[in-house]
Amino acid sequence: MKILFLTPQVPYPPRQGAALRNWGLISGLAARHELAVLSFLSPGRSSEQDSHLQGARPLQAACRIKTVPAPMRTFRDRLHSLLTTRQPDMALRLASEAYARRLAEWLARESFDVVHIGGIEMAPYLGIIGNTTAQPRPLVVFDNLNCEYLLQRRAFLTDLRAPAHWPGALYSFVQWRRLRRYEAQVCRRADKVLAVSEADAVALQDLVPGLDVTVVPNGVDTQAYRAESPSAEVQIPQNALVFTGTMDFRPNVDAMLWFARRVLPLVRAQVSQARLFVVGQRPHRRLHKLRRDPAVVLTGWVEDVRPYIAQASVYVAPLRIGGGTRLKLLEAMAMGKAVVATRLGAEGYPVRDGHELVLADAPGDFAAAVVELLRAPERQAELGQVARAFVEQWYDWRAIVPRVEAVYQMKQPPIK
Repeated sequence: MKILFLTPQVPYPPRQGAALRNWGLISGLAARHELAVLSFLSPGRSSEQDSHLQGARPLQAACRIKTVPAPMRTFRDRLHSLLTTRQPDMALRLASEAYARRLAEWLARESFDVVHIGGIEMAPYLGIIGNTTAQPRPLVVFDNLNCEYLLQRRAFLTDLRAPAHWPGALYSFVQWRRLRRYEAQVCRRADKVLAVSEADAVALQDLVPGLDVTVVPNGVDTQAYRAESPSAEVQIPQNALVFTGTMDFRPNVDAMLWFARRVLPLVRAQVSQARLFVVGQRPHRRLHKLRRDPAVVLTGWVEDVRPYIAQASVYVAPLRIGGGTRLKLLEAMAMGKAVVATRLGAEGYPVRDGHELVLADAPGDFAAAVVELLRAPERQAELGQVARAFVEQWYDWRAIVPRVEAVYQMKQPPIK
């Protein structure tokens, strides 16, 4: 088949959620299909500067790729749309005339069997796909990487607990209500809808009763993520607790502030050498205060997160906001790490408390679980072995890609 992916950022190198999933699918599908990708570059970079996509040779080997610069959207722009439109922020974040024009030109010149929309930010381009004169019309697959209205509802309920966060709660309330309508519209317009978990599928069916949703979970390349760390000049001490993620993403910011304030002091009261390593690009300004704590290290951008995960005594996933499933959990489990997560952090994966990982929600319970593992290296290894086997069996991309192919091969529905 000929498949066109629309992605919010160049999916290689895969360093955060959307890119990790899009690259996992693209690299797996490329073995049997003809792939093309239309993507955004980082703001301020031109397609001419990146015409050769330095550092993305595996992507170039897997597919044809075209790019346009991502639009610059200021806080003032966001505030204006908040006050003057009924559109959620996600619907406007990547609205680009240049991208729309490039997509229309590509579809006019070339026929595709499938157009795969890799995230809700790309949904504004559904109209262009619908207007194509190509026959037969391509199958439009909407890959909903997060159930976005559910994420904003959870953010609203979390921020509502603290008066200092009420401005954020108000923002999330507005986005939640707008996303309910918008996400439902997108699901109705697509021919096929993918969700990353059963929980997300149910949430989407609550929006659109009777919606046919196929669950295609997130995955990981288990050959790339192994217990043996790639060589790197990275050395972190024993009793290191590691968290990885894009650190201006609101659920990750909330998780680290909560953990550093409420959990880490309880851990260090019993294991004084314990330190927290927050590994990820663009740390939000709300995290800057953590730099004053000698027990916390904010690395910022790193070339490769795997050496940090490999040297962790315990990987922590204390998420309290979110939807979808957390790819970071699969990476840590694939590398044989002992993981402590909140139930929401592990949502979407059929894990058992104390078997593949440890689940805890209250600060005291979370701290107790971390301390117990820090004091028992043999238990760390046992959990890690079970976690690695679990991921190998169910979440390697080689097992997941055929599920997407099965969706692509379904009968084309009538034009909507």
